[in-house]
Amino acid sequence: MTLSGILGESMAALRFNRQRSILTMLTLGWGVSCFVILYSYGEGFSTALKTSFQAVGQDLILVFGGQTSNQAGGERAGHRIRIELDDVAAIRDSVPMITAISPEALVRNAMVVRGYRQQNLTIRAVESPYGRVRNMTLAEGRWLSPEDDITRARVAVIGSKAAEKLFGEINPVGEYVTIKGTQFQIVGLLKTKTQISNYNTPDNQCLFIPYQTASMFRNIKYPDNFVWTPANPIFRAQAVREVRATMARLHNFSSNDERALEVIVFNEFMKIIDVMSLALQVLLGLIGAMTLAIGGVGLTNIMLVSVTQRTREIGVLKSIGATRGEILLQFLFEAMVIVTVGGAVGVVIAWAATAGIGTLPLLGPLFKDESGQGDIHLKISGFAVVTSTLVLEVVGVVAGLLPALKASRLDPIDALRYE
Repeated sequence: MTLSGILGESMAALRFNRQRSILTMLTLGWGVSCFVILYSYGEGFSTALKTSFQAVGQDLILVFGGQTSNQAGGERAGHRIRIELDDVAAIRDSVPMITAISPEALVRNAMVVRGYRQQNLTIRAVESPYGRVRNMTLAEGRWLSPEDDITRARVAVIGSKAAEKLFGEINPVGEYVTIKGTQFQIVGLLKTKTQISNYNTPDNQCLFIPYQTASMFRNIKYPDNFVWTPANPIFRAQAVREVRATMARLHNFSSNDERALEVIVFNEFMKIIDVMSLALQVLLGLIGAMTLAIGGVGLTNIMLVSVTQRTREIGVLKSIGATRGEILLQFLFEAMVIVTVGGAVGVVIAWAATAGIGTLPLLGPLFKDESGQGDIHLKISGFAVVTSTLVLEVVGVVAGLLPALKASRLDPIDALRYE
């Protein structure tokens, strides 16, 4: 029997048992679609979580003053290290691996008035590079400029939640607010940040003013902290060491004294997010794989039933010269055709489902963000399609091999006598 003849016999058997074959294909297709959709959900969830975490800053590093833990530079242990504005300029000049740096001074619970509305808001006094470090995206207007800082301009950029509290549905850009009795013009409106990580007050609820302008509210010689980002992630660790060394030289403490300066590298927290995302994807992948395995068990049962029902046919084929290998190939072909068509059907179902659903809400409703940045976007994953296809083909081989071996080993005389 030729290969084309074997394939023809397989297709004829599938057509003869059309209903059973179609139901088996649909069962396997359902398993594939479940696997692909679940994996797509896991990837979308991971992306939304990472995007929302990185909203605080793409590669944000935060530096606070601390307290020395050992004696150095003529200073006793326990000496308080207080960040100064001049430190920022010194670091900017001496650490070339920093691409942007800005001091930050907070004015907490400042009374902000607009017409008959008033709110106690956090005012962040910052320099122009702050916007780059902190991923500040504007919905309207502009960000603070270096000229604003030089001229101590009374301008402000407002967060989306603060704008909603003070202006309601009115566009705040170009409008005026009064901060502690001083009038400021709103020059920019921040796009809503779907932000699950922050320090102090969330950006959506803050006002941002030029650093030098804050001198009318507090002493700006001593910022609360400064923020910066490295020119490249591969330089991050070295840049942190150089920042510590520069601050140690300026404030007479040991550069190895980690308590003297509190450095928070937000990118290190991404490891936690990555582990959570991976755990979810593994869990969903296992659930999908179990569904595929159930389909494989069903295919094995169907093929065993097929062997039993076609015992006399196998006897006839052997009596006219069909070899064990040809019988084995025939049943393997049948199993592979079923899983291949079932897999294709499953991919089509998964594509239709993900395209139809599109986006699932996650953090968007919580932050009233309609941009979809914090939501789960379902997209067909090439990895999931390839993985499910390979797994399904293996399932097909295993599920078809046992019944095929049973069929090929039947004695032709016993097979012809079977009723």
